[in-house]
Amino acid sequence: MALEGKKIAFLVAAEGIEQAELTEPWKAVEQAGGRPLLLVAGGDAQQVQAFNHLDKADTFHVDLPVSRAGVEDFDGLVLPGGVANGDEVRTDPEAVAFAKGFLELGKPVAVICHGPWVLVETGALRGRRMTSWPSLQTDIRNAGGEWVDEEVVVDTNGAGPLVSSRKPDDLPAFTKAMADVF
Repeated sequence: MALEGKKIAFLVAAEGIEQAELTEPWKAVEQAGGRPLLLVAGGDAQQVQAFNHLDKADTFHVDLPVSRAGVEDFDGLVLPGGVANGDEVRTDPEAVAFAKGFLELGKPVAVICHGPWVLVETGALRGRRMTSWPSLQTDIRNAGGEWVDEEVVVDTNGAGPLVSSRKPDDLPAFTKAMADVF
């Protein structure tokens, strides 16, 4: 299995995660033999609330607050979307520093939909090519990134690979690219 023994951090806020953008990549990591762990930004929540767009969906158990996590303990990072999720995570300095650590150390990062807001806050997107939900394109360009409208983008222009997709409809391509890169 491609990810055998690898630990993959899924970084989210306490609520507002787009459920499919959490669960589908999670399953892909498990199916490839990896160990996904759910990290929460902004506190010590024991559970997080996912949504199907604007409707409450399932809750998920948190493995660790990001404040107690080290980049060195993980082999990759996934930033699921959800408008409220991406917006909340980017306001937590510890979460932003955690994400930036992956980019600086060249560890793979996979991000979808509104998740790139977290990467915008890192200041580490200059020269990176990526996609997102269309409303983030100006933010990504202002952060020095090149925004494109494609189903999935795998950028290797930085220290490590960056996989990005636009929306839940892109999940099959996103999870395949993510598993290949991780």
